[in-house]
Amino acid sequence: MKNARRDTIDLADGLHSAAIHLLRHVRTQDRASGVGPAQLSALSVLVFGGAMSLKRLAILEQVKPPTMVRIVQALVERKLAATRTDAADARKLSISATPKGRGLLQRARVRRVQALADMLARRSEAERNQLRRAVEILKRTNAGHGPRPQAAKRLYSRITSTTRVTTTYK
Repeated sequence: MKNARRDTIDLADGLHSAAIHLLRHVRTQDRASGVGPAQLSALSVLVFGGAMSLKRLAILEQVKPPTMVRIVQALVERKLAATRTDAADARKLSISATPKGRGLLQRARVRRVQALADMLARRSEAERNQLRRAVEILKRTNAGHGPRPQAAKRLYSRITSTTRVTTTYK
């Protein structure tokens, strides 16, 4: 039993390391957007998750509200997001991505996905098939572990339906 637990921990450690290195590599593509990582991440939540309160956005981004205020202010200044006062409670703001923000994020996403697709194109067909199976396992593993499982499911559906990248496999 201890060996099975150790194997699982080793697998988790390897997956953690690989995921971090992979994301670091594709994240280099974000520089072309001209927007910092915190702003791009918050914009992504707004684009794929829809309009929401500052409090909700801060929770989803795992930052404190004062930090999110600064992030949102920067997005609004660049016209990537817009705020609207709640009609029922003037103290509440609804934050949403603007068309300019959606376009910027989609272009950034395409660059990231393309960088990843280029990396995958160098793998064999057998390895890509293994990765496809692994992706399905990871989706099932992650199901229900987010702050809003149904919203995450809708978000993933929107992401996959709006991004199309083509790569020639060698």
